[in-house]
Amino acid sequence: MAAELWVSPEGSDDNPGTKAQPFASVAAAQREARELRRLGKVGSHEPVRIILRGGVYPLNSPLLVRSEDSGTAISPTVFEAAPDENPILSGGVQITGWKKMTGKIPGLPVAVQGEVWVADAPTFGGRMLEFRQLWVNGRKAIRARQPNNGTLDHLVAWHKTHQEAWISTGSAGILAGKMPALPGQLEMVVDQVWEIATLRIKTVRVDGNKVCLTFQQPESKLEFEHPWPPVTVNAKYQAPFFLANAIEFLDEPGEWFEDTSAGKVYYWPRQDEDLNTAKVVAPALETLVQITASLDRPVEHVQFRGISFEYTTWMRPSAAGDVPLQAGMYFLDAYRIKPPGTIYHPGLDNQAWVGRPPAGVSVKDANHIEFERCRFEHMAAAGLDFQSGTHDDLIQGCVFRELGGNGLQMGKFSDAGVETHVPYNPKDERVICTREKILNNLVTDCGTEDWGSVGICVGYGREIAIEHNEVSNLPYTGISVGWGWNKAANCMRDNRIVANHVHHVATRLGDTGGIYTLSAQPGTIISDNCISDIQLSRYVPDPDHWFYLYLDEGSSFITVRDNWCPTEKFMKNTNGPGNHWENNGPMVSPKIKDAAGLQPAFQDLLLETKHSK
Repeated sequence: MAAELWVSPEGSDDNPGTKAQPFASVAAAQREARELRRLGKVGSHEPVRIILRGGVYPLNSPLLVRSEDSGTAISPTVFEAAPDENPILSGGVQITGWKKMTGKIPGLPVAVQGEVWVADAPTFGGRMLEFRQLWVNGRKAIRARQPNNGTLDHLVAWHKTHQEAWISTGSAGILAGKMPALPGQLEMVVDQVWEIATLRIKTVRVDGNKVCLTFQQPESKLEFEHPWPPVTVNAKYQAPFFLANAIEFLDEPGEWFEDTSAGKVYYWPRQDEDLNTAKVVAPALETLVQITASLDRPVEHVQFRGISFEYTTWMRPSAAGDVPLQAGMYFLDAYRIKPPGTIYHPGLDNQAWVGRPPAGVSVKDANHIEFERCRFEHMAAAGLDFQSGTHDDLIQGCVFRELGGNGLQMGKFSDAGVETHVPYNPKDERVICTREKILNNLVTDCGTEDWGSVGICVGYGREIAIEHNEVSNLPYTGISVGWGWNKAANCMRDNRIVANHVHHVATRLGDTGGIYTLSAQPGTIISDNCISDIQLSRYVPDPDHWFYLYLDEGSSFITVRDNWCPTEKFMKNTNGPGNHWENNGPMVSPKIKDAAGLQPAFQDLLLETKHSK
């Protein structure tokens, strides 16, 4: 008989944790489970089951899963949903007390003064909450912007020496000739081919029919010194952008603005929304669950089944801007080097050091961790992150949806103090994410904040199996494996990207692919995938520079075979030796095409995506 501990939003932490008298918090049940193991009250063959009734469990700090929570192969620690119920671990705060504004709001366009509702900004931890995302009845609202959602304007000029961006007065709109009512909150988001940058605006200066913008540090220096990805402004192409986070831009239903100086939130409801009854949520926590220990004493045999993880924040862009290199990994320092070349990369023309965006659930120094039939939704950055020191884990049948960054990220992407092109060969190979299984997951509508994010993103991984996943509706690449841009030997090998269905990706950015690789990966196989429906945005500099299969810099010793796609549109950019291509394109058997994606036991997840085969 398994040890069972029950949790319910209607329970009490003073209860004994039985089904009839459940705990109120997951943390209380987790502590009791830990005590049962410590005191030897769990049989060696008994799982410890923490069973969550349906409902929302608001967290005021991350749930920490540590070595003391470990189970064994025959006595795992299991966090699971009660049968047919949907428990949600939430990092969000509900905003209530909405009232329709009747007076004049400074800065708000006159034409919409009678349409906007206002509420007090929520508090969290005794302080006013600042946030960058807002959800209304589970639907993401739009942070006030110009031009409105779905369209972009184009730069007029880009001056690296003076660290200036120039736009037309038409683009600046009602800001032309004056700063916004709240100048310290204004931002520019600029398209950089395969990434976007978020820059906090420092000054606005009108010069005839043009407006000059300068930016805050540290992002201004990073943005104008890094060479890749580029901001292109020439006679043929002017990089697109939009402005955000000014009350002057709140001019259509679905847009919102937080006035942090006054502690107010403004929102123009959509036609089907009633703010008297709507559930309006702002994210407060950056991470909901942290599974972490040490290499010598890892977390082991912990499982999550049927749990939803929702509503996380990431406020770094508001404090320091955000200038990413690729796949959401953001610059800490970056510049061109002259003459080019380093001891590990003779032709290298730049150096860069990057940071890693957070995730709603983070795993480090752990093994035999399982996530089955879980949901990762409504997050500002990544959904799930296996950072390092993990092996023999399973992510299966999960939904990754409406995420600001990567759906699932795994493995090292260069530590903050290591130049990002240096091949990763750790002396202690236990740090390498190894023998991980990513199977039968639905990954859709990710990269909603950072368009350069990826559905499934693996850095330096070894023996990673990415199989039978449905990956769709993404602004950039579908599946990306590898890091380093280097042909030299590194720790990667024997990865499998097999039988995935990748479609309707690259909807916003260019220089992209359905499946993408970097650097040497001996024994890696890309096979039996179905890749289709890639059509680039009209805002990209080269509408033809996309590929169903994209082996980028340093990709070596990879087998690419039996992948179905409508045409043979592939890229082999500065590849190393040992790649083998065989039978890829429309000639591939329809049986392979039809078998790609979710297997029958998981095809119910397809009901949640916009497109299917």
